[in-house]
Amino acid sequence: MIFIVVKFNVRPDWSDRWLDLTRDFTEATRAEPGNLWFDWSRSVDNPNEFVLVEAFQDDAAGDHVNSDHFQQAMKDMPQALVETPQIISEKISANGWNRMGELSVNQ
Repeated sequence: MIFIVVKFNVRPDWSDRWLDLTRDFTEATRAEPGNLWFDWSRSVDNPNEFVLVEAFQDDAAGDHVNSDHFQQAMKDMPQALVETPQIISEKISANGWNRMGELSVNQ
């Protein structure tokens, strides 16, 4: 799978609107056939930093980047950003999430 983490440093006046700005992009990406997950989080240390954790089947990442909704998001997002986002994008051998071995919760 292709595993991607992106940090977005959002302008303070956009922080409360960031998820609205990215909603169509998020919903369209989640509906893509090869998308495994596409999850937003907000930093507990910096309320203007949003982190996107996403994963795609190996052959689906190209379709994602070439999609109309991706291209539109690349046009929509810059107005709300302080700087170019930081990214880690790697092909990994996992097929999905696994349970943490060091911590077990008995229910």
